Amino acid sequence: MTNLPHWWQNGVIYQIYPKSFQDTTGSGTGDLRGVIQRLDYLHKLGVDAIWLTPFYVSPQVDNGYDVANYTAIDPTYGTLDDFDELVTQAKSRGIRIILDMVFNHTSTQHAWFREALNKESPYRQFYIWRDGEPETPPNNWRSKFGGSAWRWHAESEQYYLHLFAPEQADLNWENLAVRAELKKVCEFWADRGVDGLRLDVVNLISKDPRFPEDLDGDGRRFYTNGPRAHEFLHEMNRDVFTPRGLMTVGENVLHQP
Repeated sequence: MTNLPHWWQNGVIYQIYPKSFQDTTGSGTGDLRGVIQRLDYLHKLGVDAIWLTPFYVSPQVDNGYDVANYTAIDPTYGTLDDFDELVTQAKSRGIRIILDMVFNHTSTQHAWFREALNKESPYRQFYIWRDGEPETPPNNWRSKFGGSAWRWHAESEQYYLHLFAPEQADLNWENLAVRAELKKVCEFWADRGVDGLRLDVVNLISKDPRFPEDLDGDGRRFYTNGPRAHEFLHEMNRDVFTPRGLMTVGENVLHQP
């Protein structure tokens, strides 16, 4: 018997940035109902799946890639009921749904980070904190957006790591509790009919635990395709991606051949 290809191997996947795709309210910003309104158009194009960029609650420092709540729709885009209708309407046309998942970092407005500001909270270990002096970060790593990758928190007298904006604090994937919470996020969306996940900057989730100075660069060689990245993804695949039938694709930029 010939094995049939998975749907995504030959499928046409159409990326949608909800903010600019279709506005149904006159607000000047696209929304989920706008995506619903365009499903017949997408079907006529021969689209097999739509990839929705982040529509979660967010301060929008980085166009929604600074997530403040992984399981809530930003009111700008609609409601969970709108999303459920989108899934139903899309699947009635044979169109699958892929969501962007931003698991390297959260917004500093996320409830986890707000709790983490208390050094006694268990959520402190959800993020990467290191000692230092107000003018002397733990190492010389640079943010992708410029400047140091560390932000000083005066009240707790420590730095937290942010490989992107200061408002995007990196999650501590070494913490089993973090991985457990992220699996719950995947389960939440799988329960709502999602077929796949696009994993944003997933090659950055594992950092060199020594956090060494980079005398020859900006630090990226110590966190890109890090020491436990493959292990962490195997775990996610074993515990949630495969059991829930989720297609996954990771954003992975290689800096070495």
